[in-house]
Amino acid sequence: MRNRFFVFDTNVLLSALLNYSSIPARAYNKSRYDGVLLISDETAAEYIRVFARERFEKYASLNDRLEFIDKVISDALPVVIRKPIIACRDPKDDKFLSVAVNGGAGCIVSGDSDLLVLHPFQNISILTPADFFNNYDTTISNRH
Repeated sequence: MRNRFFVFDTNVLLSALLNYSSIPARAYNKSRYDGVLLISDETAAEYIRVFARERFEKYASLNDRLEFIDKVISDALPVVIRKPIIACRDPKDDKFLSVAVNGGAGCIVSGDSDLLVLHPFQNISILTPADFFNNYDTTISNRH
Protein backbone atom coordinates (compact mmCIF):
# COMPACT_ATOMS: atom_id res chain seq x y z
CA MET A 1 0.00 0.00 0.00
CA ARG A 2 1.25 3.47 -0.86
CA ASN A 3 0.90 6.43 1.48
CA ARG A 4 -2.50 8.13 1.24
CA PHE A 5 -1.41 11.67 2.13
CA PHE A 6 -1.10 14.03 -0.83
CA VAL A 7 0.01 17.59 -1.53
CA PHE A 8 -1.38 19.42 -4.56
CA ASP A 9 0.18 22.55 -5.94
CA THR A 10 -2.01 25.57 -6.56
CA ASN A 11 -2.10 25.39 -10.35
CA VAL A 12 -3.31 21.78 -10.35
CA LEU A 13 -6.20 22.71 -8.06
CA LEU A 14 -7.03 25.73 -10.17
CA SER A 15 -7.06 23.57 -13.31
CA ALA A 16 -9.29 21.07 -11.50
CA LEU A 17 -11.83 23.79 -10.78
CA LEU A 18 -11.77 25.37 -14.22
CA ASN A 19 -12.31 22.10 -16.12
CA TYR A 20 -14.19 19.39 -14.24
CA SER A 21 -13.35 16.73 -16.84
CA SER A 22 -9.63 17.53 -17.02
CA ILE A 23 -6.85 15.23 -15.85
CA PRO A 24 -6.08 17.59 -12.92
CA ALA A 25 -9.75 17.32 -11.84
CA ARG A 26 -9.65 13.55 -12.13
CA ALA A 27 -6.40 13.44 -10.14
CA TYR A 28 -7.89 15.68 -7.45
CA ASN A 29 -11.02 13.52 -7.24
CA LYS A 30 -8.89 10.39 -6.96
CA SER A 31 -6.94 11.95 -4.10
CA ARG A 32 -10.16 12.82 -2.27
CA TYR A 33 -11.50 9.30 -2.74
CA ASP A 34 -8.28 7.48 -1.91
CA GLY A 35 -6.71 9.69 0.73
CA VAL A 36 -6.29 13.06 2.36
CA LEU A 37 -4.78 16.30 1.13
CA LEU A 38 -2.24 17.96 3.39
CA ILE A 39 -1.97 21.73 3.76
CA SER A 40 0.01 24.20 5.79
CA ASP A 41 -0.92 27.76 6.68
CA GLU A 42 1.37 28.90 3.89
CA THR A 43 -0.12 26.65 1.18
CA ALA A 44 -3.67 27.53 2.26
CA ALA A 45 -2.85 31.25 2.07
CA GLU A 46 -1.41 30.80 -1.42
CA TYR A 47 -4.49 28.86 -2.58
CA ILE A 48 -6.76 31.69 -1.42
CA ARG A 49 -4.51 34.42 -2.84
CA VAL A 50 -4.31 32.79 -6.29
CA PHE A 51 -7.96 31.73 -6.47
CA ALA A 52 -9.01 35.32 -5.66
CA ARG A 53 -7.14 36.81 -8.62
CA GLU A 54 -9.39 38.85 -10.85
CA ARG A 55 -7.95 37.39 -14.05
CA PHE A 56 -9.78 34.10 -13.38
CA GLU A 57 -13.19 35.84 -13.30
CA LYS A 58 -13.77 35.06 -16.99
CA TYR A 59 -13.54 31.33 -16.19
CA ALA A 60 -15.38 31.12 -12.86
CA SER A 61 -16.93 33.63 -10.50
CA LEU A 62 -15.02 34.72 -7.43
CA ASN A 63 -17.68 33.07 -5.29
CA ASP A 64 -17.29 29.74 -7.11
CA ARG A 65 -13.50 29.87 -6.91
CA LEU A 66 -13.45 30.72 -3.21
CA GLU A 67 -16.14 28.15 -2.43
CA PHE A 68 -14.09 25.46 -4.19
CA ILE A 69 -10.83 26.32 -2.44
CA ASP A 70 -12.58 26.71 0.93
CA LYS A 71 -13.86 23.13 0.53
CA VAL A 72 -10.34 21.94 -0.37
CA ILE A 73 -8.93 23.63 2.72
CA SER A 74 -11.66 22.49 5.09
CA ASP A 75 -11.34 18.87 3.93
CA ALA A 76 -7.53 18.88 4.15
CA LEU A 77 -5.40 17.83 7.09
CA PRO A 78 -3.42 20.78 8.49
CA VAL A 79 0.32 20.24 8.94
CA VAL A 80 2.50 22.30 11.24
CA ILE A 81 5.83 23.03 9.58
CA ARG A 82 8.45 22.22 12.20
CA LYS A 83 11.29 21.76 9.71
CA PRO A 84 11.12 24.10 6.70
CA ILE A 85 12.56 22.60 3.52
CA ILE A 86 14.80 24.68 1.27
CA ALA A 87 15.59 22.58 -1.78
CA CYS A 88 13.71 23.80 -4.85
CA ARG A 89 15.32 25.93 -7.53
CA ASP A 90 12.21 28.15 -7.22
CA PRO A 91 12.03 29.09 -3.53
CA LYS A 92 8.28 29.77 -3.85
CA ASP A 93 7.77 26.00 -4.27
CA ASP A 94 9.60 25.06 -1.07
CA LYS A 95 6.30 25.41 0.81
CA PHE A 96 4.95 22.32 -1.00
CA LEU A 97 8.06 20.32 -0.14
CA SER A 98 7.79 21.51 3.47
CA VAL A 99 4.19 20.38 3.90
CA ALA A 100 4.92 17.05 2.19
CA VAL A 101 7.97 16.26 4.34
CA ASN A 102 6.50 17.50 7.62
CA GLY A 103 3.17 15.77 6.97
CA GLY A 104 4.61 12.49 5.75
CA ALA A 105 3.05 12.72 2.28
CA GLY A 106 3.39 9.93 -0.21
CA CYS A 107 3.06 12.20 -3.22
CA ILE A 108 3.13 15.79 -4.42
CA VAL A 109 0.98 16.41 -7.50
CA SER A 110 2.28 19.24 -9.65
CA GLY A 111 2.73 20.39 -13.20
CA ASP A 112 5.62 22.64 -12.15
CA SER A 113 8.96 21.56 -13.63
CA ASP A 114 10.77 23.11 -10.66
CA LEU A 115 9.13 20.49 -8.43
CA LEU A 116 8.96 17.62 -10.93
CA VAL A 117 12.73 17.69 -11.46
CA LEU A 118 13.16 16.71 -7.79
CA HIS A 119 11.23 13.41 -8.15
CA PRO A 120 11.55 11.56 -5.88
CA PHE A 121 12.27 13.90 -2.97
CA GLN A 122 13.06 12.21 0.35
CA ASN A 123 11.04 9.14 -0.73
CA ILE A 124 8.09 11.32 -1.74
CA SER A 125 6.88 10.93 -5.32
CA ILE A 126 6.46 14.14 -7.29
CA LEU A 127 4.11 13.41 -10.16
CA THR A 128 2.16 15.22 -12.84
CA PRO A 129 -1.62 15.00 -12.50
CA ALA A 130 -1.69 12.41 -15.32
CA ASP A 131 0.98 10.23 -13.72
CA PHE A 132 -0.76 10.45 -10.36
CA PHE A 133 -4.15 9.60 -11.85
CA ASN A 134 -2.89 6.75 -14.01
CA ASN A 135 -0.10 5.26 -11.95
CA TYR A 136 -0.21 6.15 -8.26
CA ASP A 137 -1.68 3.08 -6.60
CA THR A 138 -3.21 3.62 -3.18
CA THR A 139 -5.03 0.32 -2.95
CA ILE A 140 -4.24 -2.41 -0.47
CA SER A 141 -2.96 -5.56 -2.09
CA ASN A 142 -4.57 -8.77 -0.84
CA ARG A 143 -2.12 -11.04 -2.65
CA HIS A 144 -0.32 -13.66 -0.60
